[in-house]
Amino acid sequence: MDGTPRLRSAFPATPQTTRRTGQARSGSPGIQRPSERLPDIPIVTPSIRTSPPDEPLIPEHVIDAPSQRLYAFTLYCALFAWKVYDFNMLNDTEEQSLWLFMKWIAIDGTFLFGLPNFRIPWLEWSSATMTLLFLGHAVLDGMMMFRIGIPIAAAFGAVNRSVWGAYELAVNEHKVNPKNIEFNESLILGRQIIHILPEGSAVLNPERDSFCIDGMSRMEARLPITINSTNPIAMDLLRVDLETQANETIHISKSQIKTMHREASRLISYSDKINEPKTLYYPVKKPGLYVLAKVIDESNLEVARKRMAHTVVVPCPKANVLPASSDRCRGELSSVDIEVTGTPPMRVKYRKMVNQQPMDATFESIQPEDFVSPLASVDRQSAVTVPARVDTAWARPQKVRVPLSESLATSGRWVYSISEVQDGFGNTVTYTDRDHDAQERQGSKSSHLHQVISVHERPTINLRGCTPQNPLKVAKGQAEQLPVQFGSTGRGEIADTPYHIEYMFSRQKDVSASGEHTTAAQQKRETVKSSRQKPLIQEAGLYTITGVSTDFCRGDVLEPASCLLTNPPEPKLSISQEEIFDKCAGSPIGLRVDLDLLGTPPFDVHYQIHRSNERAHQDFHESVNGLRGQMELTPAQAGEYEYIFKSVSDAVYKNRPLDMKLKQSVKPAASARLINKDPRKVSCIDDSASFDVALQGEGPFSIEYEIVHNGKRNKFTREKISENVIKIETDSLRDGGEYTLALVSVTDRMGCKEFLKDEAKIQVRHQKPKVGFGHIEGKRKVDMLEGNKVQLPLRLAGEGPWSISYLDQTGKTHSLKVHQPNDRLTVEQEGVYKLTDVMDAYCPGQVDEPAKQFEVSWIPRPELRISQADIVRQDGNKFIKNEVCEGEEDAVEVLFKGTSPFFAQYTLSSKLDHGTVAPRNKELRAAVNVASMRMDTSQAGTYDYTFKELKDNNYNPDPRRFTPVTVQQKVNARPSVAFANPGKTYSYCSVESDGEEVIPIILHGAPPFNVEVEIKHHGTARPETVSLTDIQSLKHELRIPHSRLHLGKSAVSLRRVSDSRGCSRLLDSTTPRVMIAVHDAPTISPLENHADFCVGDRINFALSGVAPFNVFYEFEGAHRKATATGTTFRRLAEKPGTFTVTGVQDSASQCKASTSLVRHIHGMPSVRVSQGRDSYVDIHEGGEVEILFEFGGVPPFEFTYTRSSNTDKSGKHHRKGVVLDMRHEVSDEYSMRVRAHEEGTYEVVAIRDRYCSYAKPGVNVNWKEAQRKLGY
Repeated sequence: MDGTPRLRSAFPATPQTTRRTGQARSGSPGIQRPSERLPDIPIVTPSIRTSPPDEPLIPEHVIDAPSQRLYAFTLYCALFAWKVYDFNMLNDTEEQSLWLFMKWIAIDGTFLFGLPNFRIPWLEWSSATMTLLFLGHAVLDGMMMFRIGIPIAAAFGAVNRSVWGAYELAVNEHKVNPKNIEFNESLILGRQIIHILPEGSAVLNPERDSFCIDGMSRMEARLPITINSTNPIAMDLLRVDLETQANETIHISKSQIKTMHREASRLISYSDKINEPKTLYYPVKKPGLYVLAKVIDESNLEVARKRMAHTVVVPCPKANVLPASSDRCRGELSSVDIEVTGTPPMRVKYRKMVNQQPMDATFESIQPEDFVSPLASVDRQSAVTVPARVDTAWARPQKVRVPLSESLATSGRWVYSISEVQDGFGNTVTYTDRDHDAQERQGSKSSHLHQVISVHERPTINLRGCTPQNPLKVAKGQAEQLPVQFGSTGRGEIADTPYHIEYMFSRQKDVSASGEHTTAAQQKRETVKSSRQKPLIQEAGLYTITGVSTDFCRGDVLEPASCLLTNPPEPKLSISQEEIFDKCAGSPIGLRVDLDLLGTPPFDVHYQIHRSNERAHQDFHESVNGLRGQMELTPAQAGEYEYIFKSVSDAVYKNRPLDMKLKQSVKPAASARLINKDPRKVSCIDDSASFDVALQGEGPFSIEYEIVHNGKRNKFTREKISENVIKIETDSLRDGGEYTLALVSVTDRMGCKEFLKDEAKIQVRHQKPKVGFGHIEGKRKVDMLEGNKVQLPLRLAGEGPWSISYLDQTGKTHSLKVHQPNDRLTVEQEGVYKLTDVMDAYCPGQVDEPAKQFEVSWIPRPELRISQADIVRQDGNKFIKNEVCEGEEDAVEVLFKGTSPFFAQYTLSSKLDHGTVAPRNKELRAAVNVASMRMDTSQAGTYDYTFKELKDNNYNPDPRRFTPVTVQQKVNARPSVAFANPGKTYSYCSVESDGEEVIPIILHGAPPFNVEVEIKHHGTARPETVSLTDIQSLKHELRIPHSRLHLGKSAVSLRRVSDSRGCSRLLDSTTPRVMIAVHDAPTISPLENHADFCVGDRINFALSGVAPFNVFYEFEGAHRKATATGTTFRRLAEKPGTFTVTGVQDSASQCKASTSLVRHIHGMPSVRVSQGRDSYVDIHEGGEVEILFEFGGVPPFEFTYTRSSNTDKSGKHHRKGVVLDMRHEVSDEYSMRVRAHEEGTYEVVAIRDRYCSYAKPGVNVNWKEAQRKLGY
């Protein structure tokens, strides 16, 4: 194609270089013959230059030149339309005309002189041309804006008629082009084109399609056989086997051909006509090379066969993934093989998905090595056909294995799936998800459409906490876990998988002097179930990890990888003793034991002390950090003692038994000590303190002690004490502060006095604990929000923590433990809370009477009420307000209670009399306790104001604590009144002096109405005012007697209207009004004497009266009204029917002069050749065709038809052939059949019925002489 189709009025196409393509068409449809390829034209690389002066400002690759011209023209049309609008809205003031003239001079100058700067092709005019165009626009602007009387409309009309033809008004009151009616091509339709056929033909696979068979979804291939101008009764197909190259002849019988016709007839492209080309399909189920060998027609003659390339049917291509290991290690190669079977060269499309991330790839030109195929050198579109060769080895299916090896760099799930396979002929097999699932369910082990590979991380291993320099020390005969640490090449260890550990072991005696393994080393392997399990080792020696693996992958060994296990010697103990004597009595009081140890420090020695005549014994242990130690055994009581050493432990060996005993008779010196003493004992004021004292030695005892306070010492003595434990109790401690009880000395039976150092501290409180409520804002009373919690301040004296008791608002006792002296009591109910008791960490206390209670009150929630002013009635929470008129100001007072400011959320729902409005959410804010809410009265209807939320300065909205309140008001629409026909002029003839003029008015509102009407007569200064009252209906007829009117015009206007609801509307002077005029009646008469007309004729009438005229007529039952500006009324007969003029009315009167002028319009005769279509008939030499002529109109019919030479059958070139023959026929019927046997194009050029005649443009027919004078 040359480009985008264009109208005649469009801009010419931009000049461009067109490159021709060498294509040749064959005579047979659907068959393309290769054309000789033209030599390639060398491409000249243009030199790069910036901003050429002759290129458009906007480059053509952005917006092409025709589009730029279109946009410029569109902008010019928009500016001109704006100019016409200003011309129509122009008033008569000279100031406005001057302003508009200057405005359009500037706009036109800017557009015209700015357009060349864009350098748009074909719009680059010279300066002289632009100046002339500007002057022409300036003259036009002056004539339009100053309203200079130039016959512009007549000039445009003349141009319009010269360019588009003279349009005229038709009987249907719309403009038509008379030429379109006079030369109506649809009156003569159809041609009969007879073509004498050559010999019939047949061709196999004319479109050179590709075919394949797979034995499953494609059980057979349907080979197309196209026949033309023949009806075969037998066919022979030659099949050459692809494997053996054996020939086989397939005979297609007549019955099979009928079946093929019957199946092909279901297709839309099939034609029953014998001379039309048609395609039959023959199914084959075997692969091979097929050739159409012979075709016999009905006359037992062989039909010519068009020699084309052979048709090859091959097995459909297929592809599968050969089975491979599904578990791989990270970093290995995928090693996936795809086996492709089909006719080379083949193409495979596959998808690789790594952890749900897909990627598509394609293998092209898959074929065996050293394989030569004619398909490789043929264009892709014709790859389904091959040269005429007998050798079919190249077409045989081949199996080719395609290796797919890539590094598995990411662990996870890798999936290789085959999406599509295509062979050399273009046969394509697409594998869907259903195919993959089906093969998955079959569980085939041979091959699949996809391969799933699980890529595993490689494990790593190293030792932690053990090296040859830091050996692992284990007791002899005991096992220990080898301290291995597992990891992987990914993130962290591999969970829930067994590890196979390989290590080398050398006994300690076989380890070389350099700490390495020798040839005597043993290689061992152990498996652990998970990374949490460690291998156990027991024998002393050097352990070195040499390898680690999982069930899938072998890993790496990291450093440190060697561990030395040693068995240290067992611990041993030897002791020596020395007695300890009392300095006063000289008796033994204990033993001093020296400990000599061997082993691995630290040591732990366990021993027992037995006293004679006592069953129980005491267990002790002594810890020694080195190899030597010393311990003193000094029992507190006298008697015979035995010291038994039971066991010894070191860092490696535990509880090694010992058998060592020591005996001694002990007489200890006297001593005393405080038992169970607190580091700092606290006592309440006025209380006493007591202590337990344990005595040791031979009684009876005498003990001295003292109490120290404020620098004073008070000594006390107790004698003749025979007990081993006594209680010392102080006097009442009346002063607060710190007291010290110190043991001074103790004397035993022998009179030996021992000095004592034990003492205890007593902290006496200075005051009793006290509790009371603190103040909040200077008082013990607080107001809180309902539902909130408040913390009451507590004031406590004493030592924490304190335990207090209090009564709530119901009198229930509660206990609370607090830790801070200024702690708080949290409550959430209103009422009075009282403190009843307190106790600190040591002493009971008292409640501060003035501060023992606290009052909690709730702040009241906000409330909303509606003022009762202007409220008609109340229905629960719904308030009905008095009705108002539309547009009147109105409001309602809303009363609030609470803490300002107040925020009320309400929804305004309206049910309008006309239209709908969605509910609106609004907010009413009030700084004080009263707010005025303005009512919406803009439109008539019922308004509901529903308050849904309320909050004040303290409380947020709570739907559970607020009941919605609704205010409802009805807004009445203001009444309105208007003329039923505004702007209408009511006229009557001057002879009709009786009667009255009825003017209908329409009212809206609630009757009864009161209306004021104003009547102003032409020539009078003051209008008349008429008041109409008690109008009970919405439609009323305003009656004005003719006697009150006179020649000329009177204006009737509506001024005011009110209804029964008290609403009124004042109408301004711009309200449409009506006019009343009195005039004489016009007349109409025909200019032609005959009453029969044909379509395309003109019907003329003469008018008398004052122009313009209104002509009333009826056409085909439709009553119409036409306007005539002159004294002649003309209409073009556009279509058949009865045209009757019923009346006429001029511009000076509304009186209608009745008449009845009837004209009959007859339709143009028509003729259809071959049912109005271009019928192509192919016949053999000697055959004939029946041509059908169908007429429309009124009989009898006369027509002339011609036979001309045939032109292009495709119909793309409408060149007329040479006229070979002409005939004239007459028919009294509506159809006529004529037989023809000569080749040519038969068409009608003229037709005539009883009333009318029609001839094609350029054809002159003299019907009276029955002579055909045809001119072309």
